[in-house]
Amino acid sequence: MQIHVVQQGESLWGIAQAYGVSPQELISSNQVPNPGNLVPGQTLVIPIWGRYHWVQPGESLWQIAQMYGTTVAELLSINQIPSPAMIMPGLRLYIPQGPRPVVEANAYIEPSGDPAERDEVGEVSGDLTYVAMFDYEVNPDGTLDLIPDQAAREGARAGGAAPLMVITTIADGEFSPELGATILGSTELQDRLLDNALRIMRERGFRGLNIDFERLRPEDREAYNAFLRRAADRVRAEGYSISSALAPKLSATQVGEWYEAHDYRAHGEILDFSVLMTYEWGWSGGPPMAVAPVDQVERVIQYAVSEMPPQKIMMGIPLYGYDWTLPYVPGGAFARVVSPQQAIELAARYGVPIRFDETAQAPWFRYRDEQGRDHEVWFEDARSIQAKFDLVKRYGLRGVSYWRLPVSFPQNWLMLRDTFQVRKLNG
Repeated sequence: MQIHVVQQGESLWGIAQAYGVSPQELISSNQVPNPGNLVPGQTLVIPIWGRYHWVQPGESLWQIAQMYGTTVAELLSINQIPSPAMIMPGLRLYIPQGPRPVVEANAYIEPSGDPAERDEVGEVSGDLTYVAMFDYEVNPDGTLDLIPDQAAREGARAGGAAPLMVITTIADGEFSPELGATILGSTELQDRLLDNALRIMRERGFRGLNIDFERLRPEDREAYNAFLRRAADRVRAEGYSISSALAPKLSATQVGEWYEAHDYRAHGEILDFSVLMTYEWGWSGGPPMAVAPVDQVERVIQYAVSEMPPQKIMMGIPLYGYDWTLPYVPGGAFARVVSPQQAIELAARYGVPIRFDETAQAPWFRYRDEQGRDHEVWFEDARSIQAKFDLVKRYGLRGVSYWRLPVSFPQNWLMLRDTFQVRKLNG
């Protein structure tokens, strides 16, 4: 597919004509929330197999072929051009679809028990390998709190996605170092925890276990590694996969309560894969910025592949953005979560163009609301998703992991299908 960035004065009809598709195809595939009021800087994914290139002054057919990983002969043939000398500026060339790498894709969901989650998850589960149910919270006695995830699990299975059980050390709404120390300090508690986890996995039809122990004490690093080895032996013996969620580190010596107990090399050796939580640079309590700036994400990936096999790395991608009220004041009001669709609606409502930060590879804009308050919005669009997918291909990663469902972002799923073949588990 092709990404088109709306320019000032363009209409949906004119864009559709340029690419040889119907306006309705553009509206339905992108679920365009503002078809009669497009915003400059808004992206549209063009629903064609392959893409178009308009020849620029000074370009040769050989240069264009190199740009898209094809050959001069293929471009001549598919565009029915007798000779390379016959191309001229403004000529529209069709570029055929290239091979798509096979990857895995996961998405986390915090199930509420709402029956609507069956359809919400079912709509996207065909594009996923896994749907991870967040979260089964560990208790100090090794038991687990159950969550109402039946509808979400049914939605996952409807599209052939394998449900994963996520266990965490969250207590009273936040990750607890003390709870982590209690569990990791007792093999008896660990065995009880794994007994309970495996029982629930059998009863609820899970296909794998995802361990998300965060904010652990630095001194519990080796104890955590030992627990992962114990867990891996037990979980694999019953035919399940085992994985973890990891804080986005930049080095083995990085300090901080989120980082020191997460041993990338050990996780790479012990587990089937790990999810890198490469998001929340821009977070609701911090200053306005991209949630997952691609330059920062790549730094994490570069470190990760130095410690772990790339085929064991799932790169985290946010399905959301934030709307900050300005001026930002540390400790002040938190930013509001917005979906990409809601961000576009805001830009259209207030008549402001969408800008694009080339370093972060992320869209953003500012607007003033009816009360005279200024806002800054950072979110994801087709361009930012393509930049992240390019990292997956460049480093040969296992795949991607989304935080979190259900968030309305139709362009992501269009781009995922166009860029990759998503692997499904057998059976």
